[in-house]
Amino acid sequence: MALGEFDLIHHYFDRPGGRAVLGIGDDCALVAPTPGMQLAISTDMLVEGRHFLSTVAPERLGHKSLAVNLSDLAACGARPLAFTLSLALPRVDEAFLAGFSRGLFALADAHGIELVGGDTTAGPLNISITVFGEVPPGRALLRSGARPGDQLWISGTLGDARLALEVFRGTLPLAGDAFEQVRQAMEQPTPRVALGQALQGVASAAADISDGLLGDLGHILKRSGVGAQLDADALPRSAVLAAQPLAVQRQCTLAGGDDYELVFTAPAAAAAAVQAAGRAAGVAVTCVGHIQAGPGLRVVDAAGRPVDHGLASFDHFKT
Repeated sequence: MALGEFDLIHHYFDRPGGRAVLGIGDDCALVAPTPGMQLAISTDMLVEGRHFLSTVAPERLGHKSLAVNLSDLAACGARPLAFTLSLALPRVDEAFLAGFSRGLFALADAHGIELVGGDTTAGPLNISITVFGEVPPGRALLRSGARPGDQLWISGTLGDARLALEVFRGTLPLAGDAFEQVRQAMEQPTPRVALGQALQGVASAAADISDGLLGDLGHILKRSGVGAQLDADALPRSAVLAAQPLAVQRQCTLAGGDDYELVFTAPAAAAAAVQAAGRAAGVAVTCVGHIQAGPGLRVVDAAGRPVDHGLASFDHFKT
């Protein structure tokens, strides 16, 4: 017998509460943040065919749906608390729901965040999550704090997700372990939550890289009223991407999107503290440029020559 809406919620998404005073089952959840802390709140939506392919494994989709939201908390330096899930389904597919909820809760448990409510409805596959985190007053990482002379840093590596997308589009050949590596980067990204918290009091500004480095760094520059010089050859990339032609590397690292790494700035005097934060979080951090007083973003190569790239980050209403 097919599951109804509330049976579906109870079977796949209702779990014993933890931090929440009141979780799933009432019209509102009640969440009590730690006294003296500020709430950090963010929402992201994933639409089939726009944010993910229909071929993605449900478990990976559950992981990614929460990961992209946790990445926003990471960019703010916040500790995860709770989240809500709104899910539109074309039909009740129990195999899909089992895999999706398994991937979702595996990542939730790894970060100590609990599902406290949401909504389900019939419709084209659409996943919307709102996350709630907490951060000490005055310690949140913002996009508006970059200052001239700050160094520009990147966590992890960039570009594998875009490389996987190009393989799916048929524009590039890649197979075997190399394809699986970049496909996992695309379908199962790692939110840098621990790094974001470790950068409190160290980084001057931060953003997560969701639509591509050029665009997401551009948000920092605009909000901070500064410019930057970015060394395209210093951008960290995997061995798989590094084996591709230079034009492909530039496209994937500068404008690829779906990386969910952090781009952040910090005073040059804090370089050792940035490296220590990376070690504490277990993620590599790479200095890739510096902030300048004049407006605009200048992309150069390792020799300091301007890079004429002609690239732009993803925009839902321009792409």
